[in-house]
Amino acid sequence: MIKKTLLALSVIALASASALAQQASIKRTPLQTANFPEDYSTGTVSGEVAPGASSGRHTGPGTEIGYVLDGEVGLVVEGQETKHLKAGDSWQIPPGVPHNAKTSGDKPMKYIGIYVVDRTKPLASPAPEK
Repeated sequence: MIKKTLLALSVIALASASALAQQASIKRTPLQTANFPEDYSTGTVSGEVAPGASSGRHTGPGTEIGYVLDGEVGLVVEGQETKHLKAGDSWQIPPGVPHNAKTSGDKPMKYIGIYVVDRTKPLASPAPEK
């Protein structure tokens, strides 16, 4: 019963992120989740961002770590220089920090993402533009 409840919470978190992602031409496929550490959900996703698409400026309730499998992306993390990432590059975004990613080139950017998030909050929330 506990496993089903925790899985349901993880699915809700990913579904709310999926709603944001659909608006931004991003496809996320959950690969696995684990409820660790306490009160958090750790999830691994594979993702694809369409050519010329943007994630939109948003925040997350935990740490995001990612690795580019294919394509290119410009990653803007508030307080940091814009990073231009390509296959083989990785990134890390701290909890609650606004960020945005926009693909460059004519092919989608494919990635693996790992999220360690407060499981009572949505995976992504829109952040106001600066």
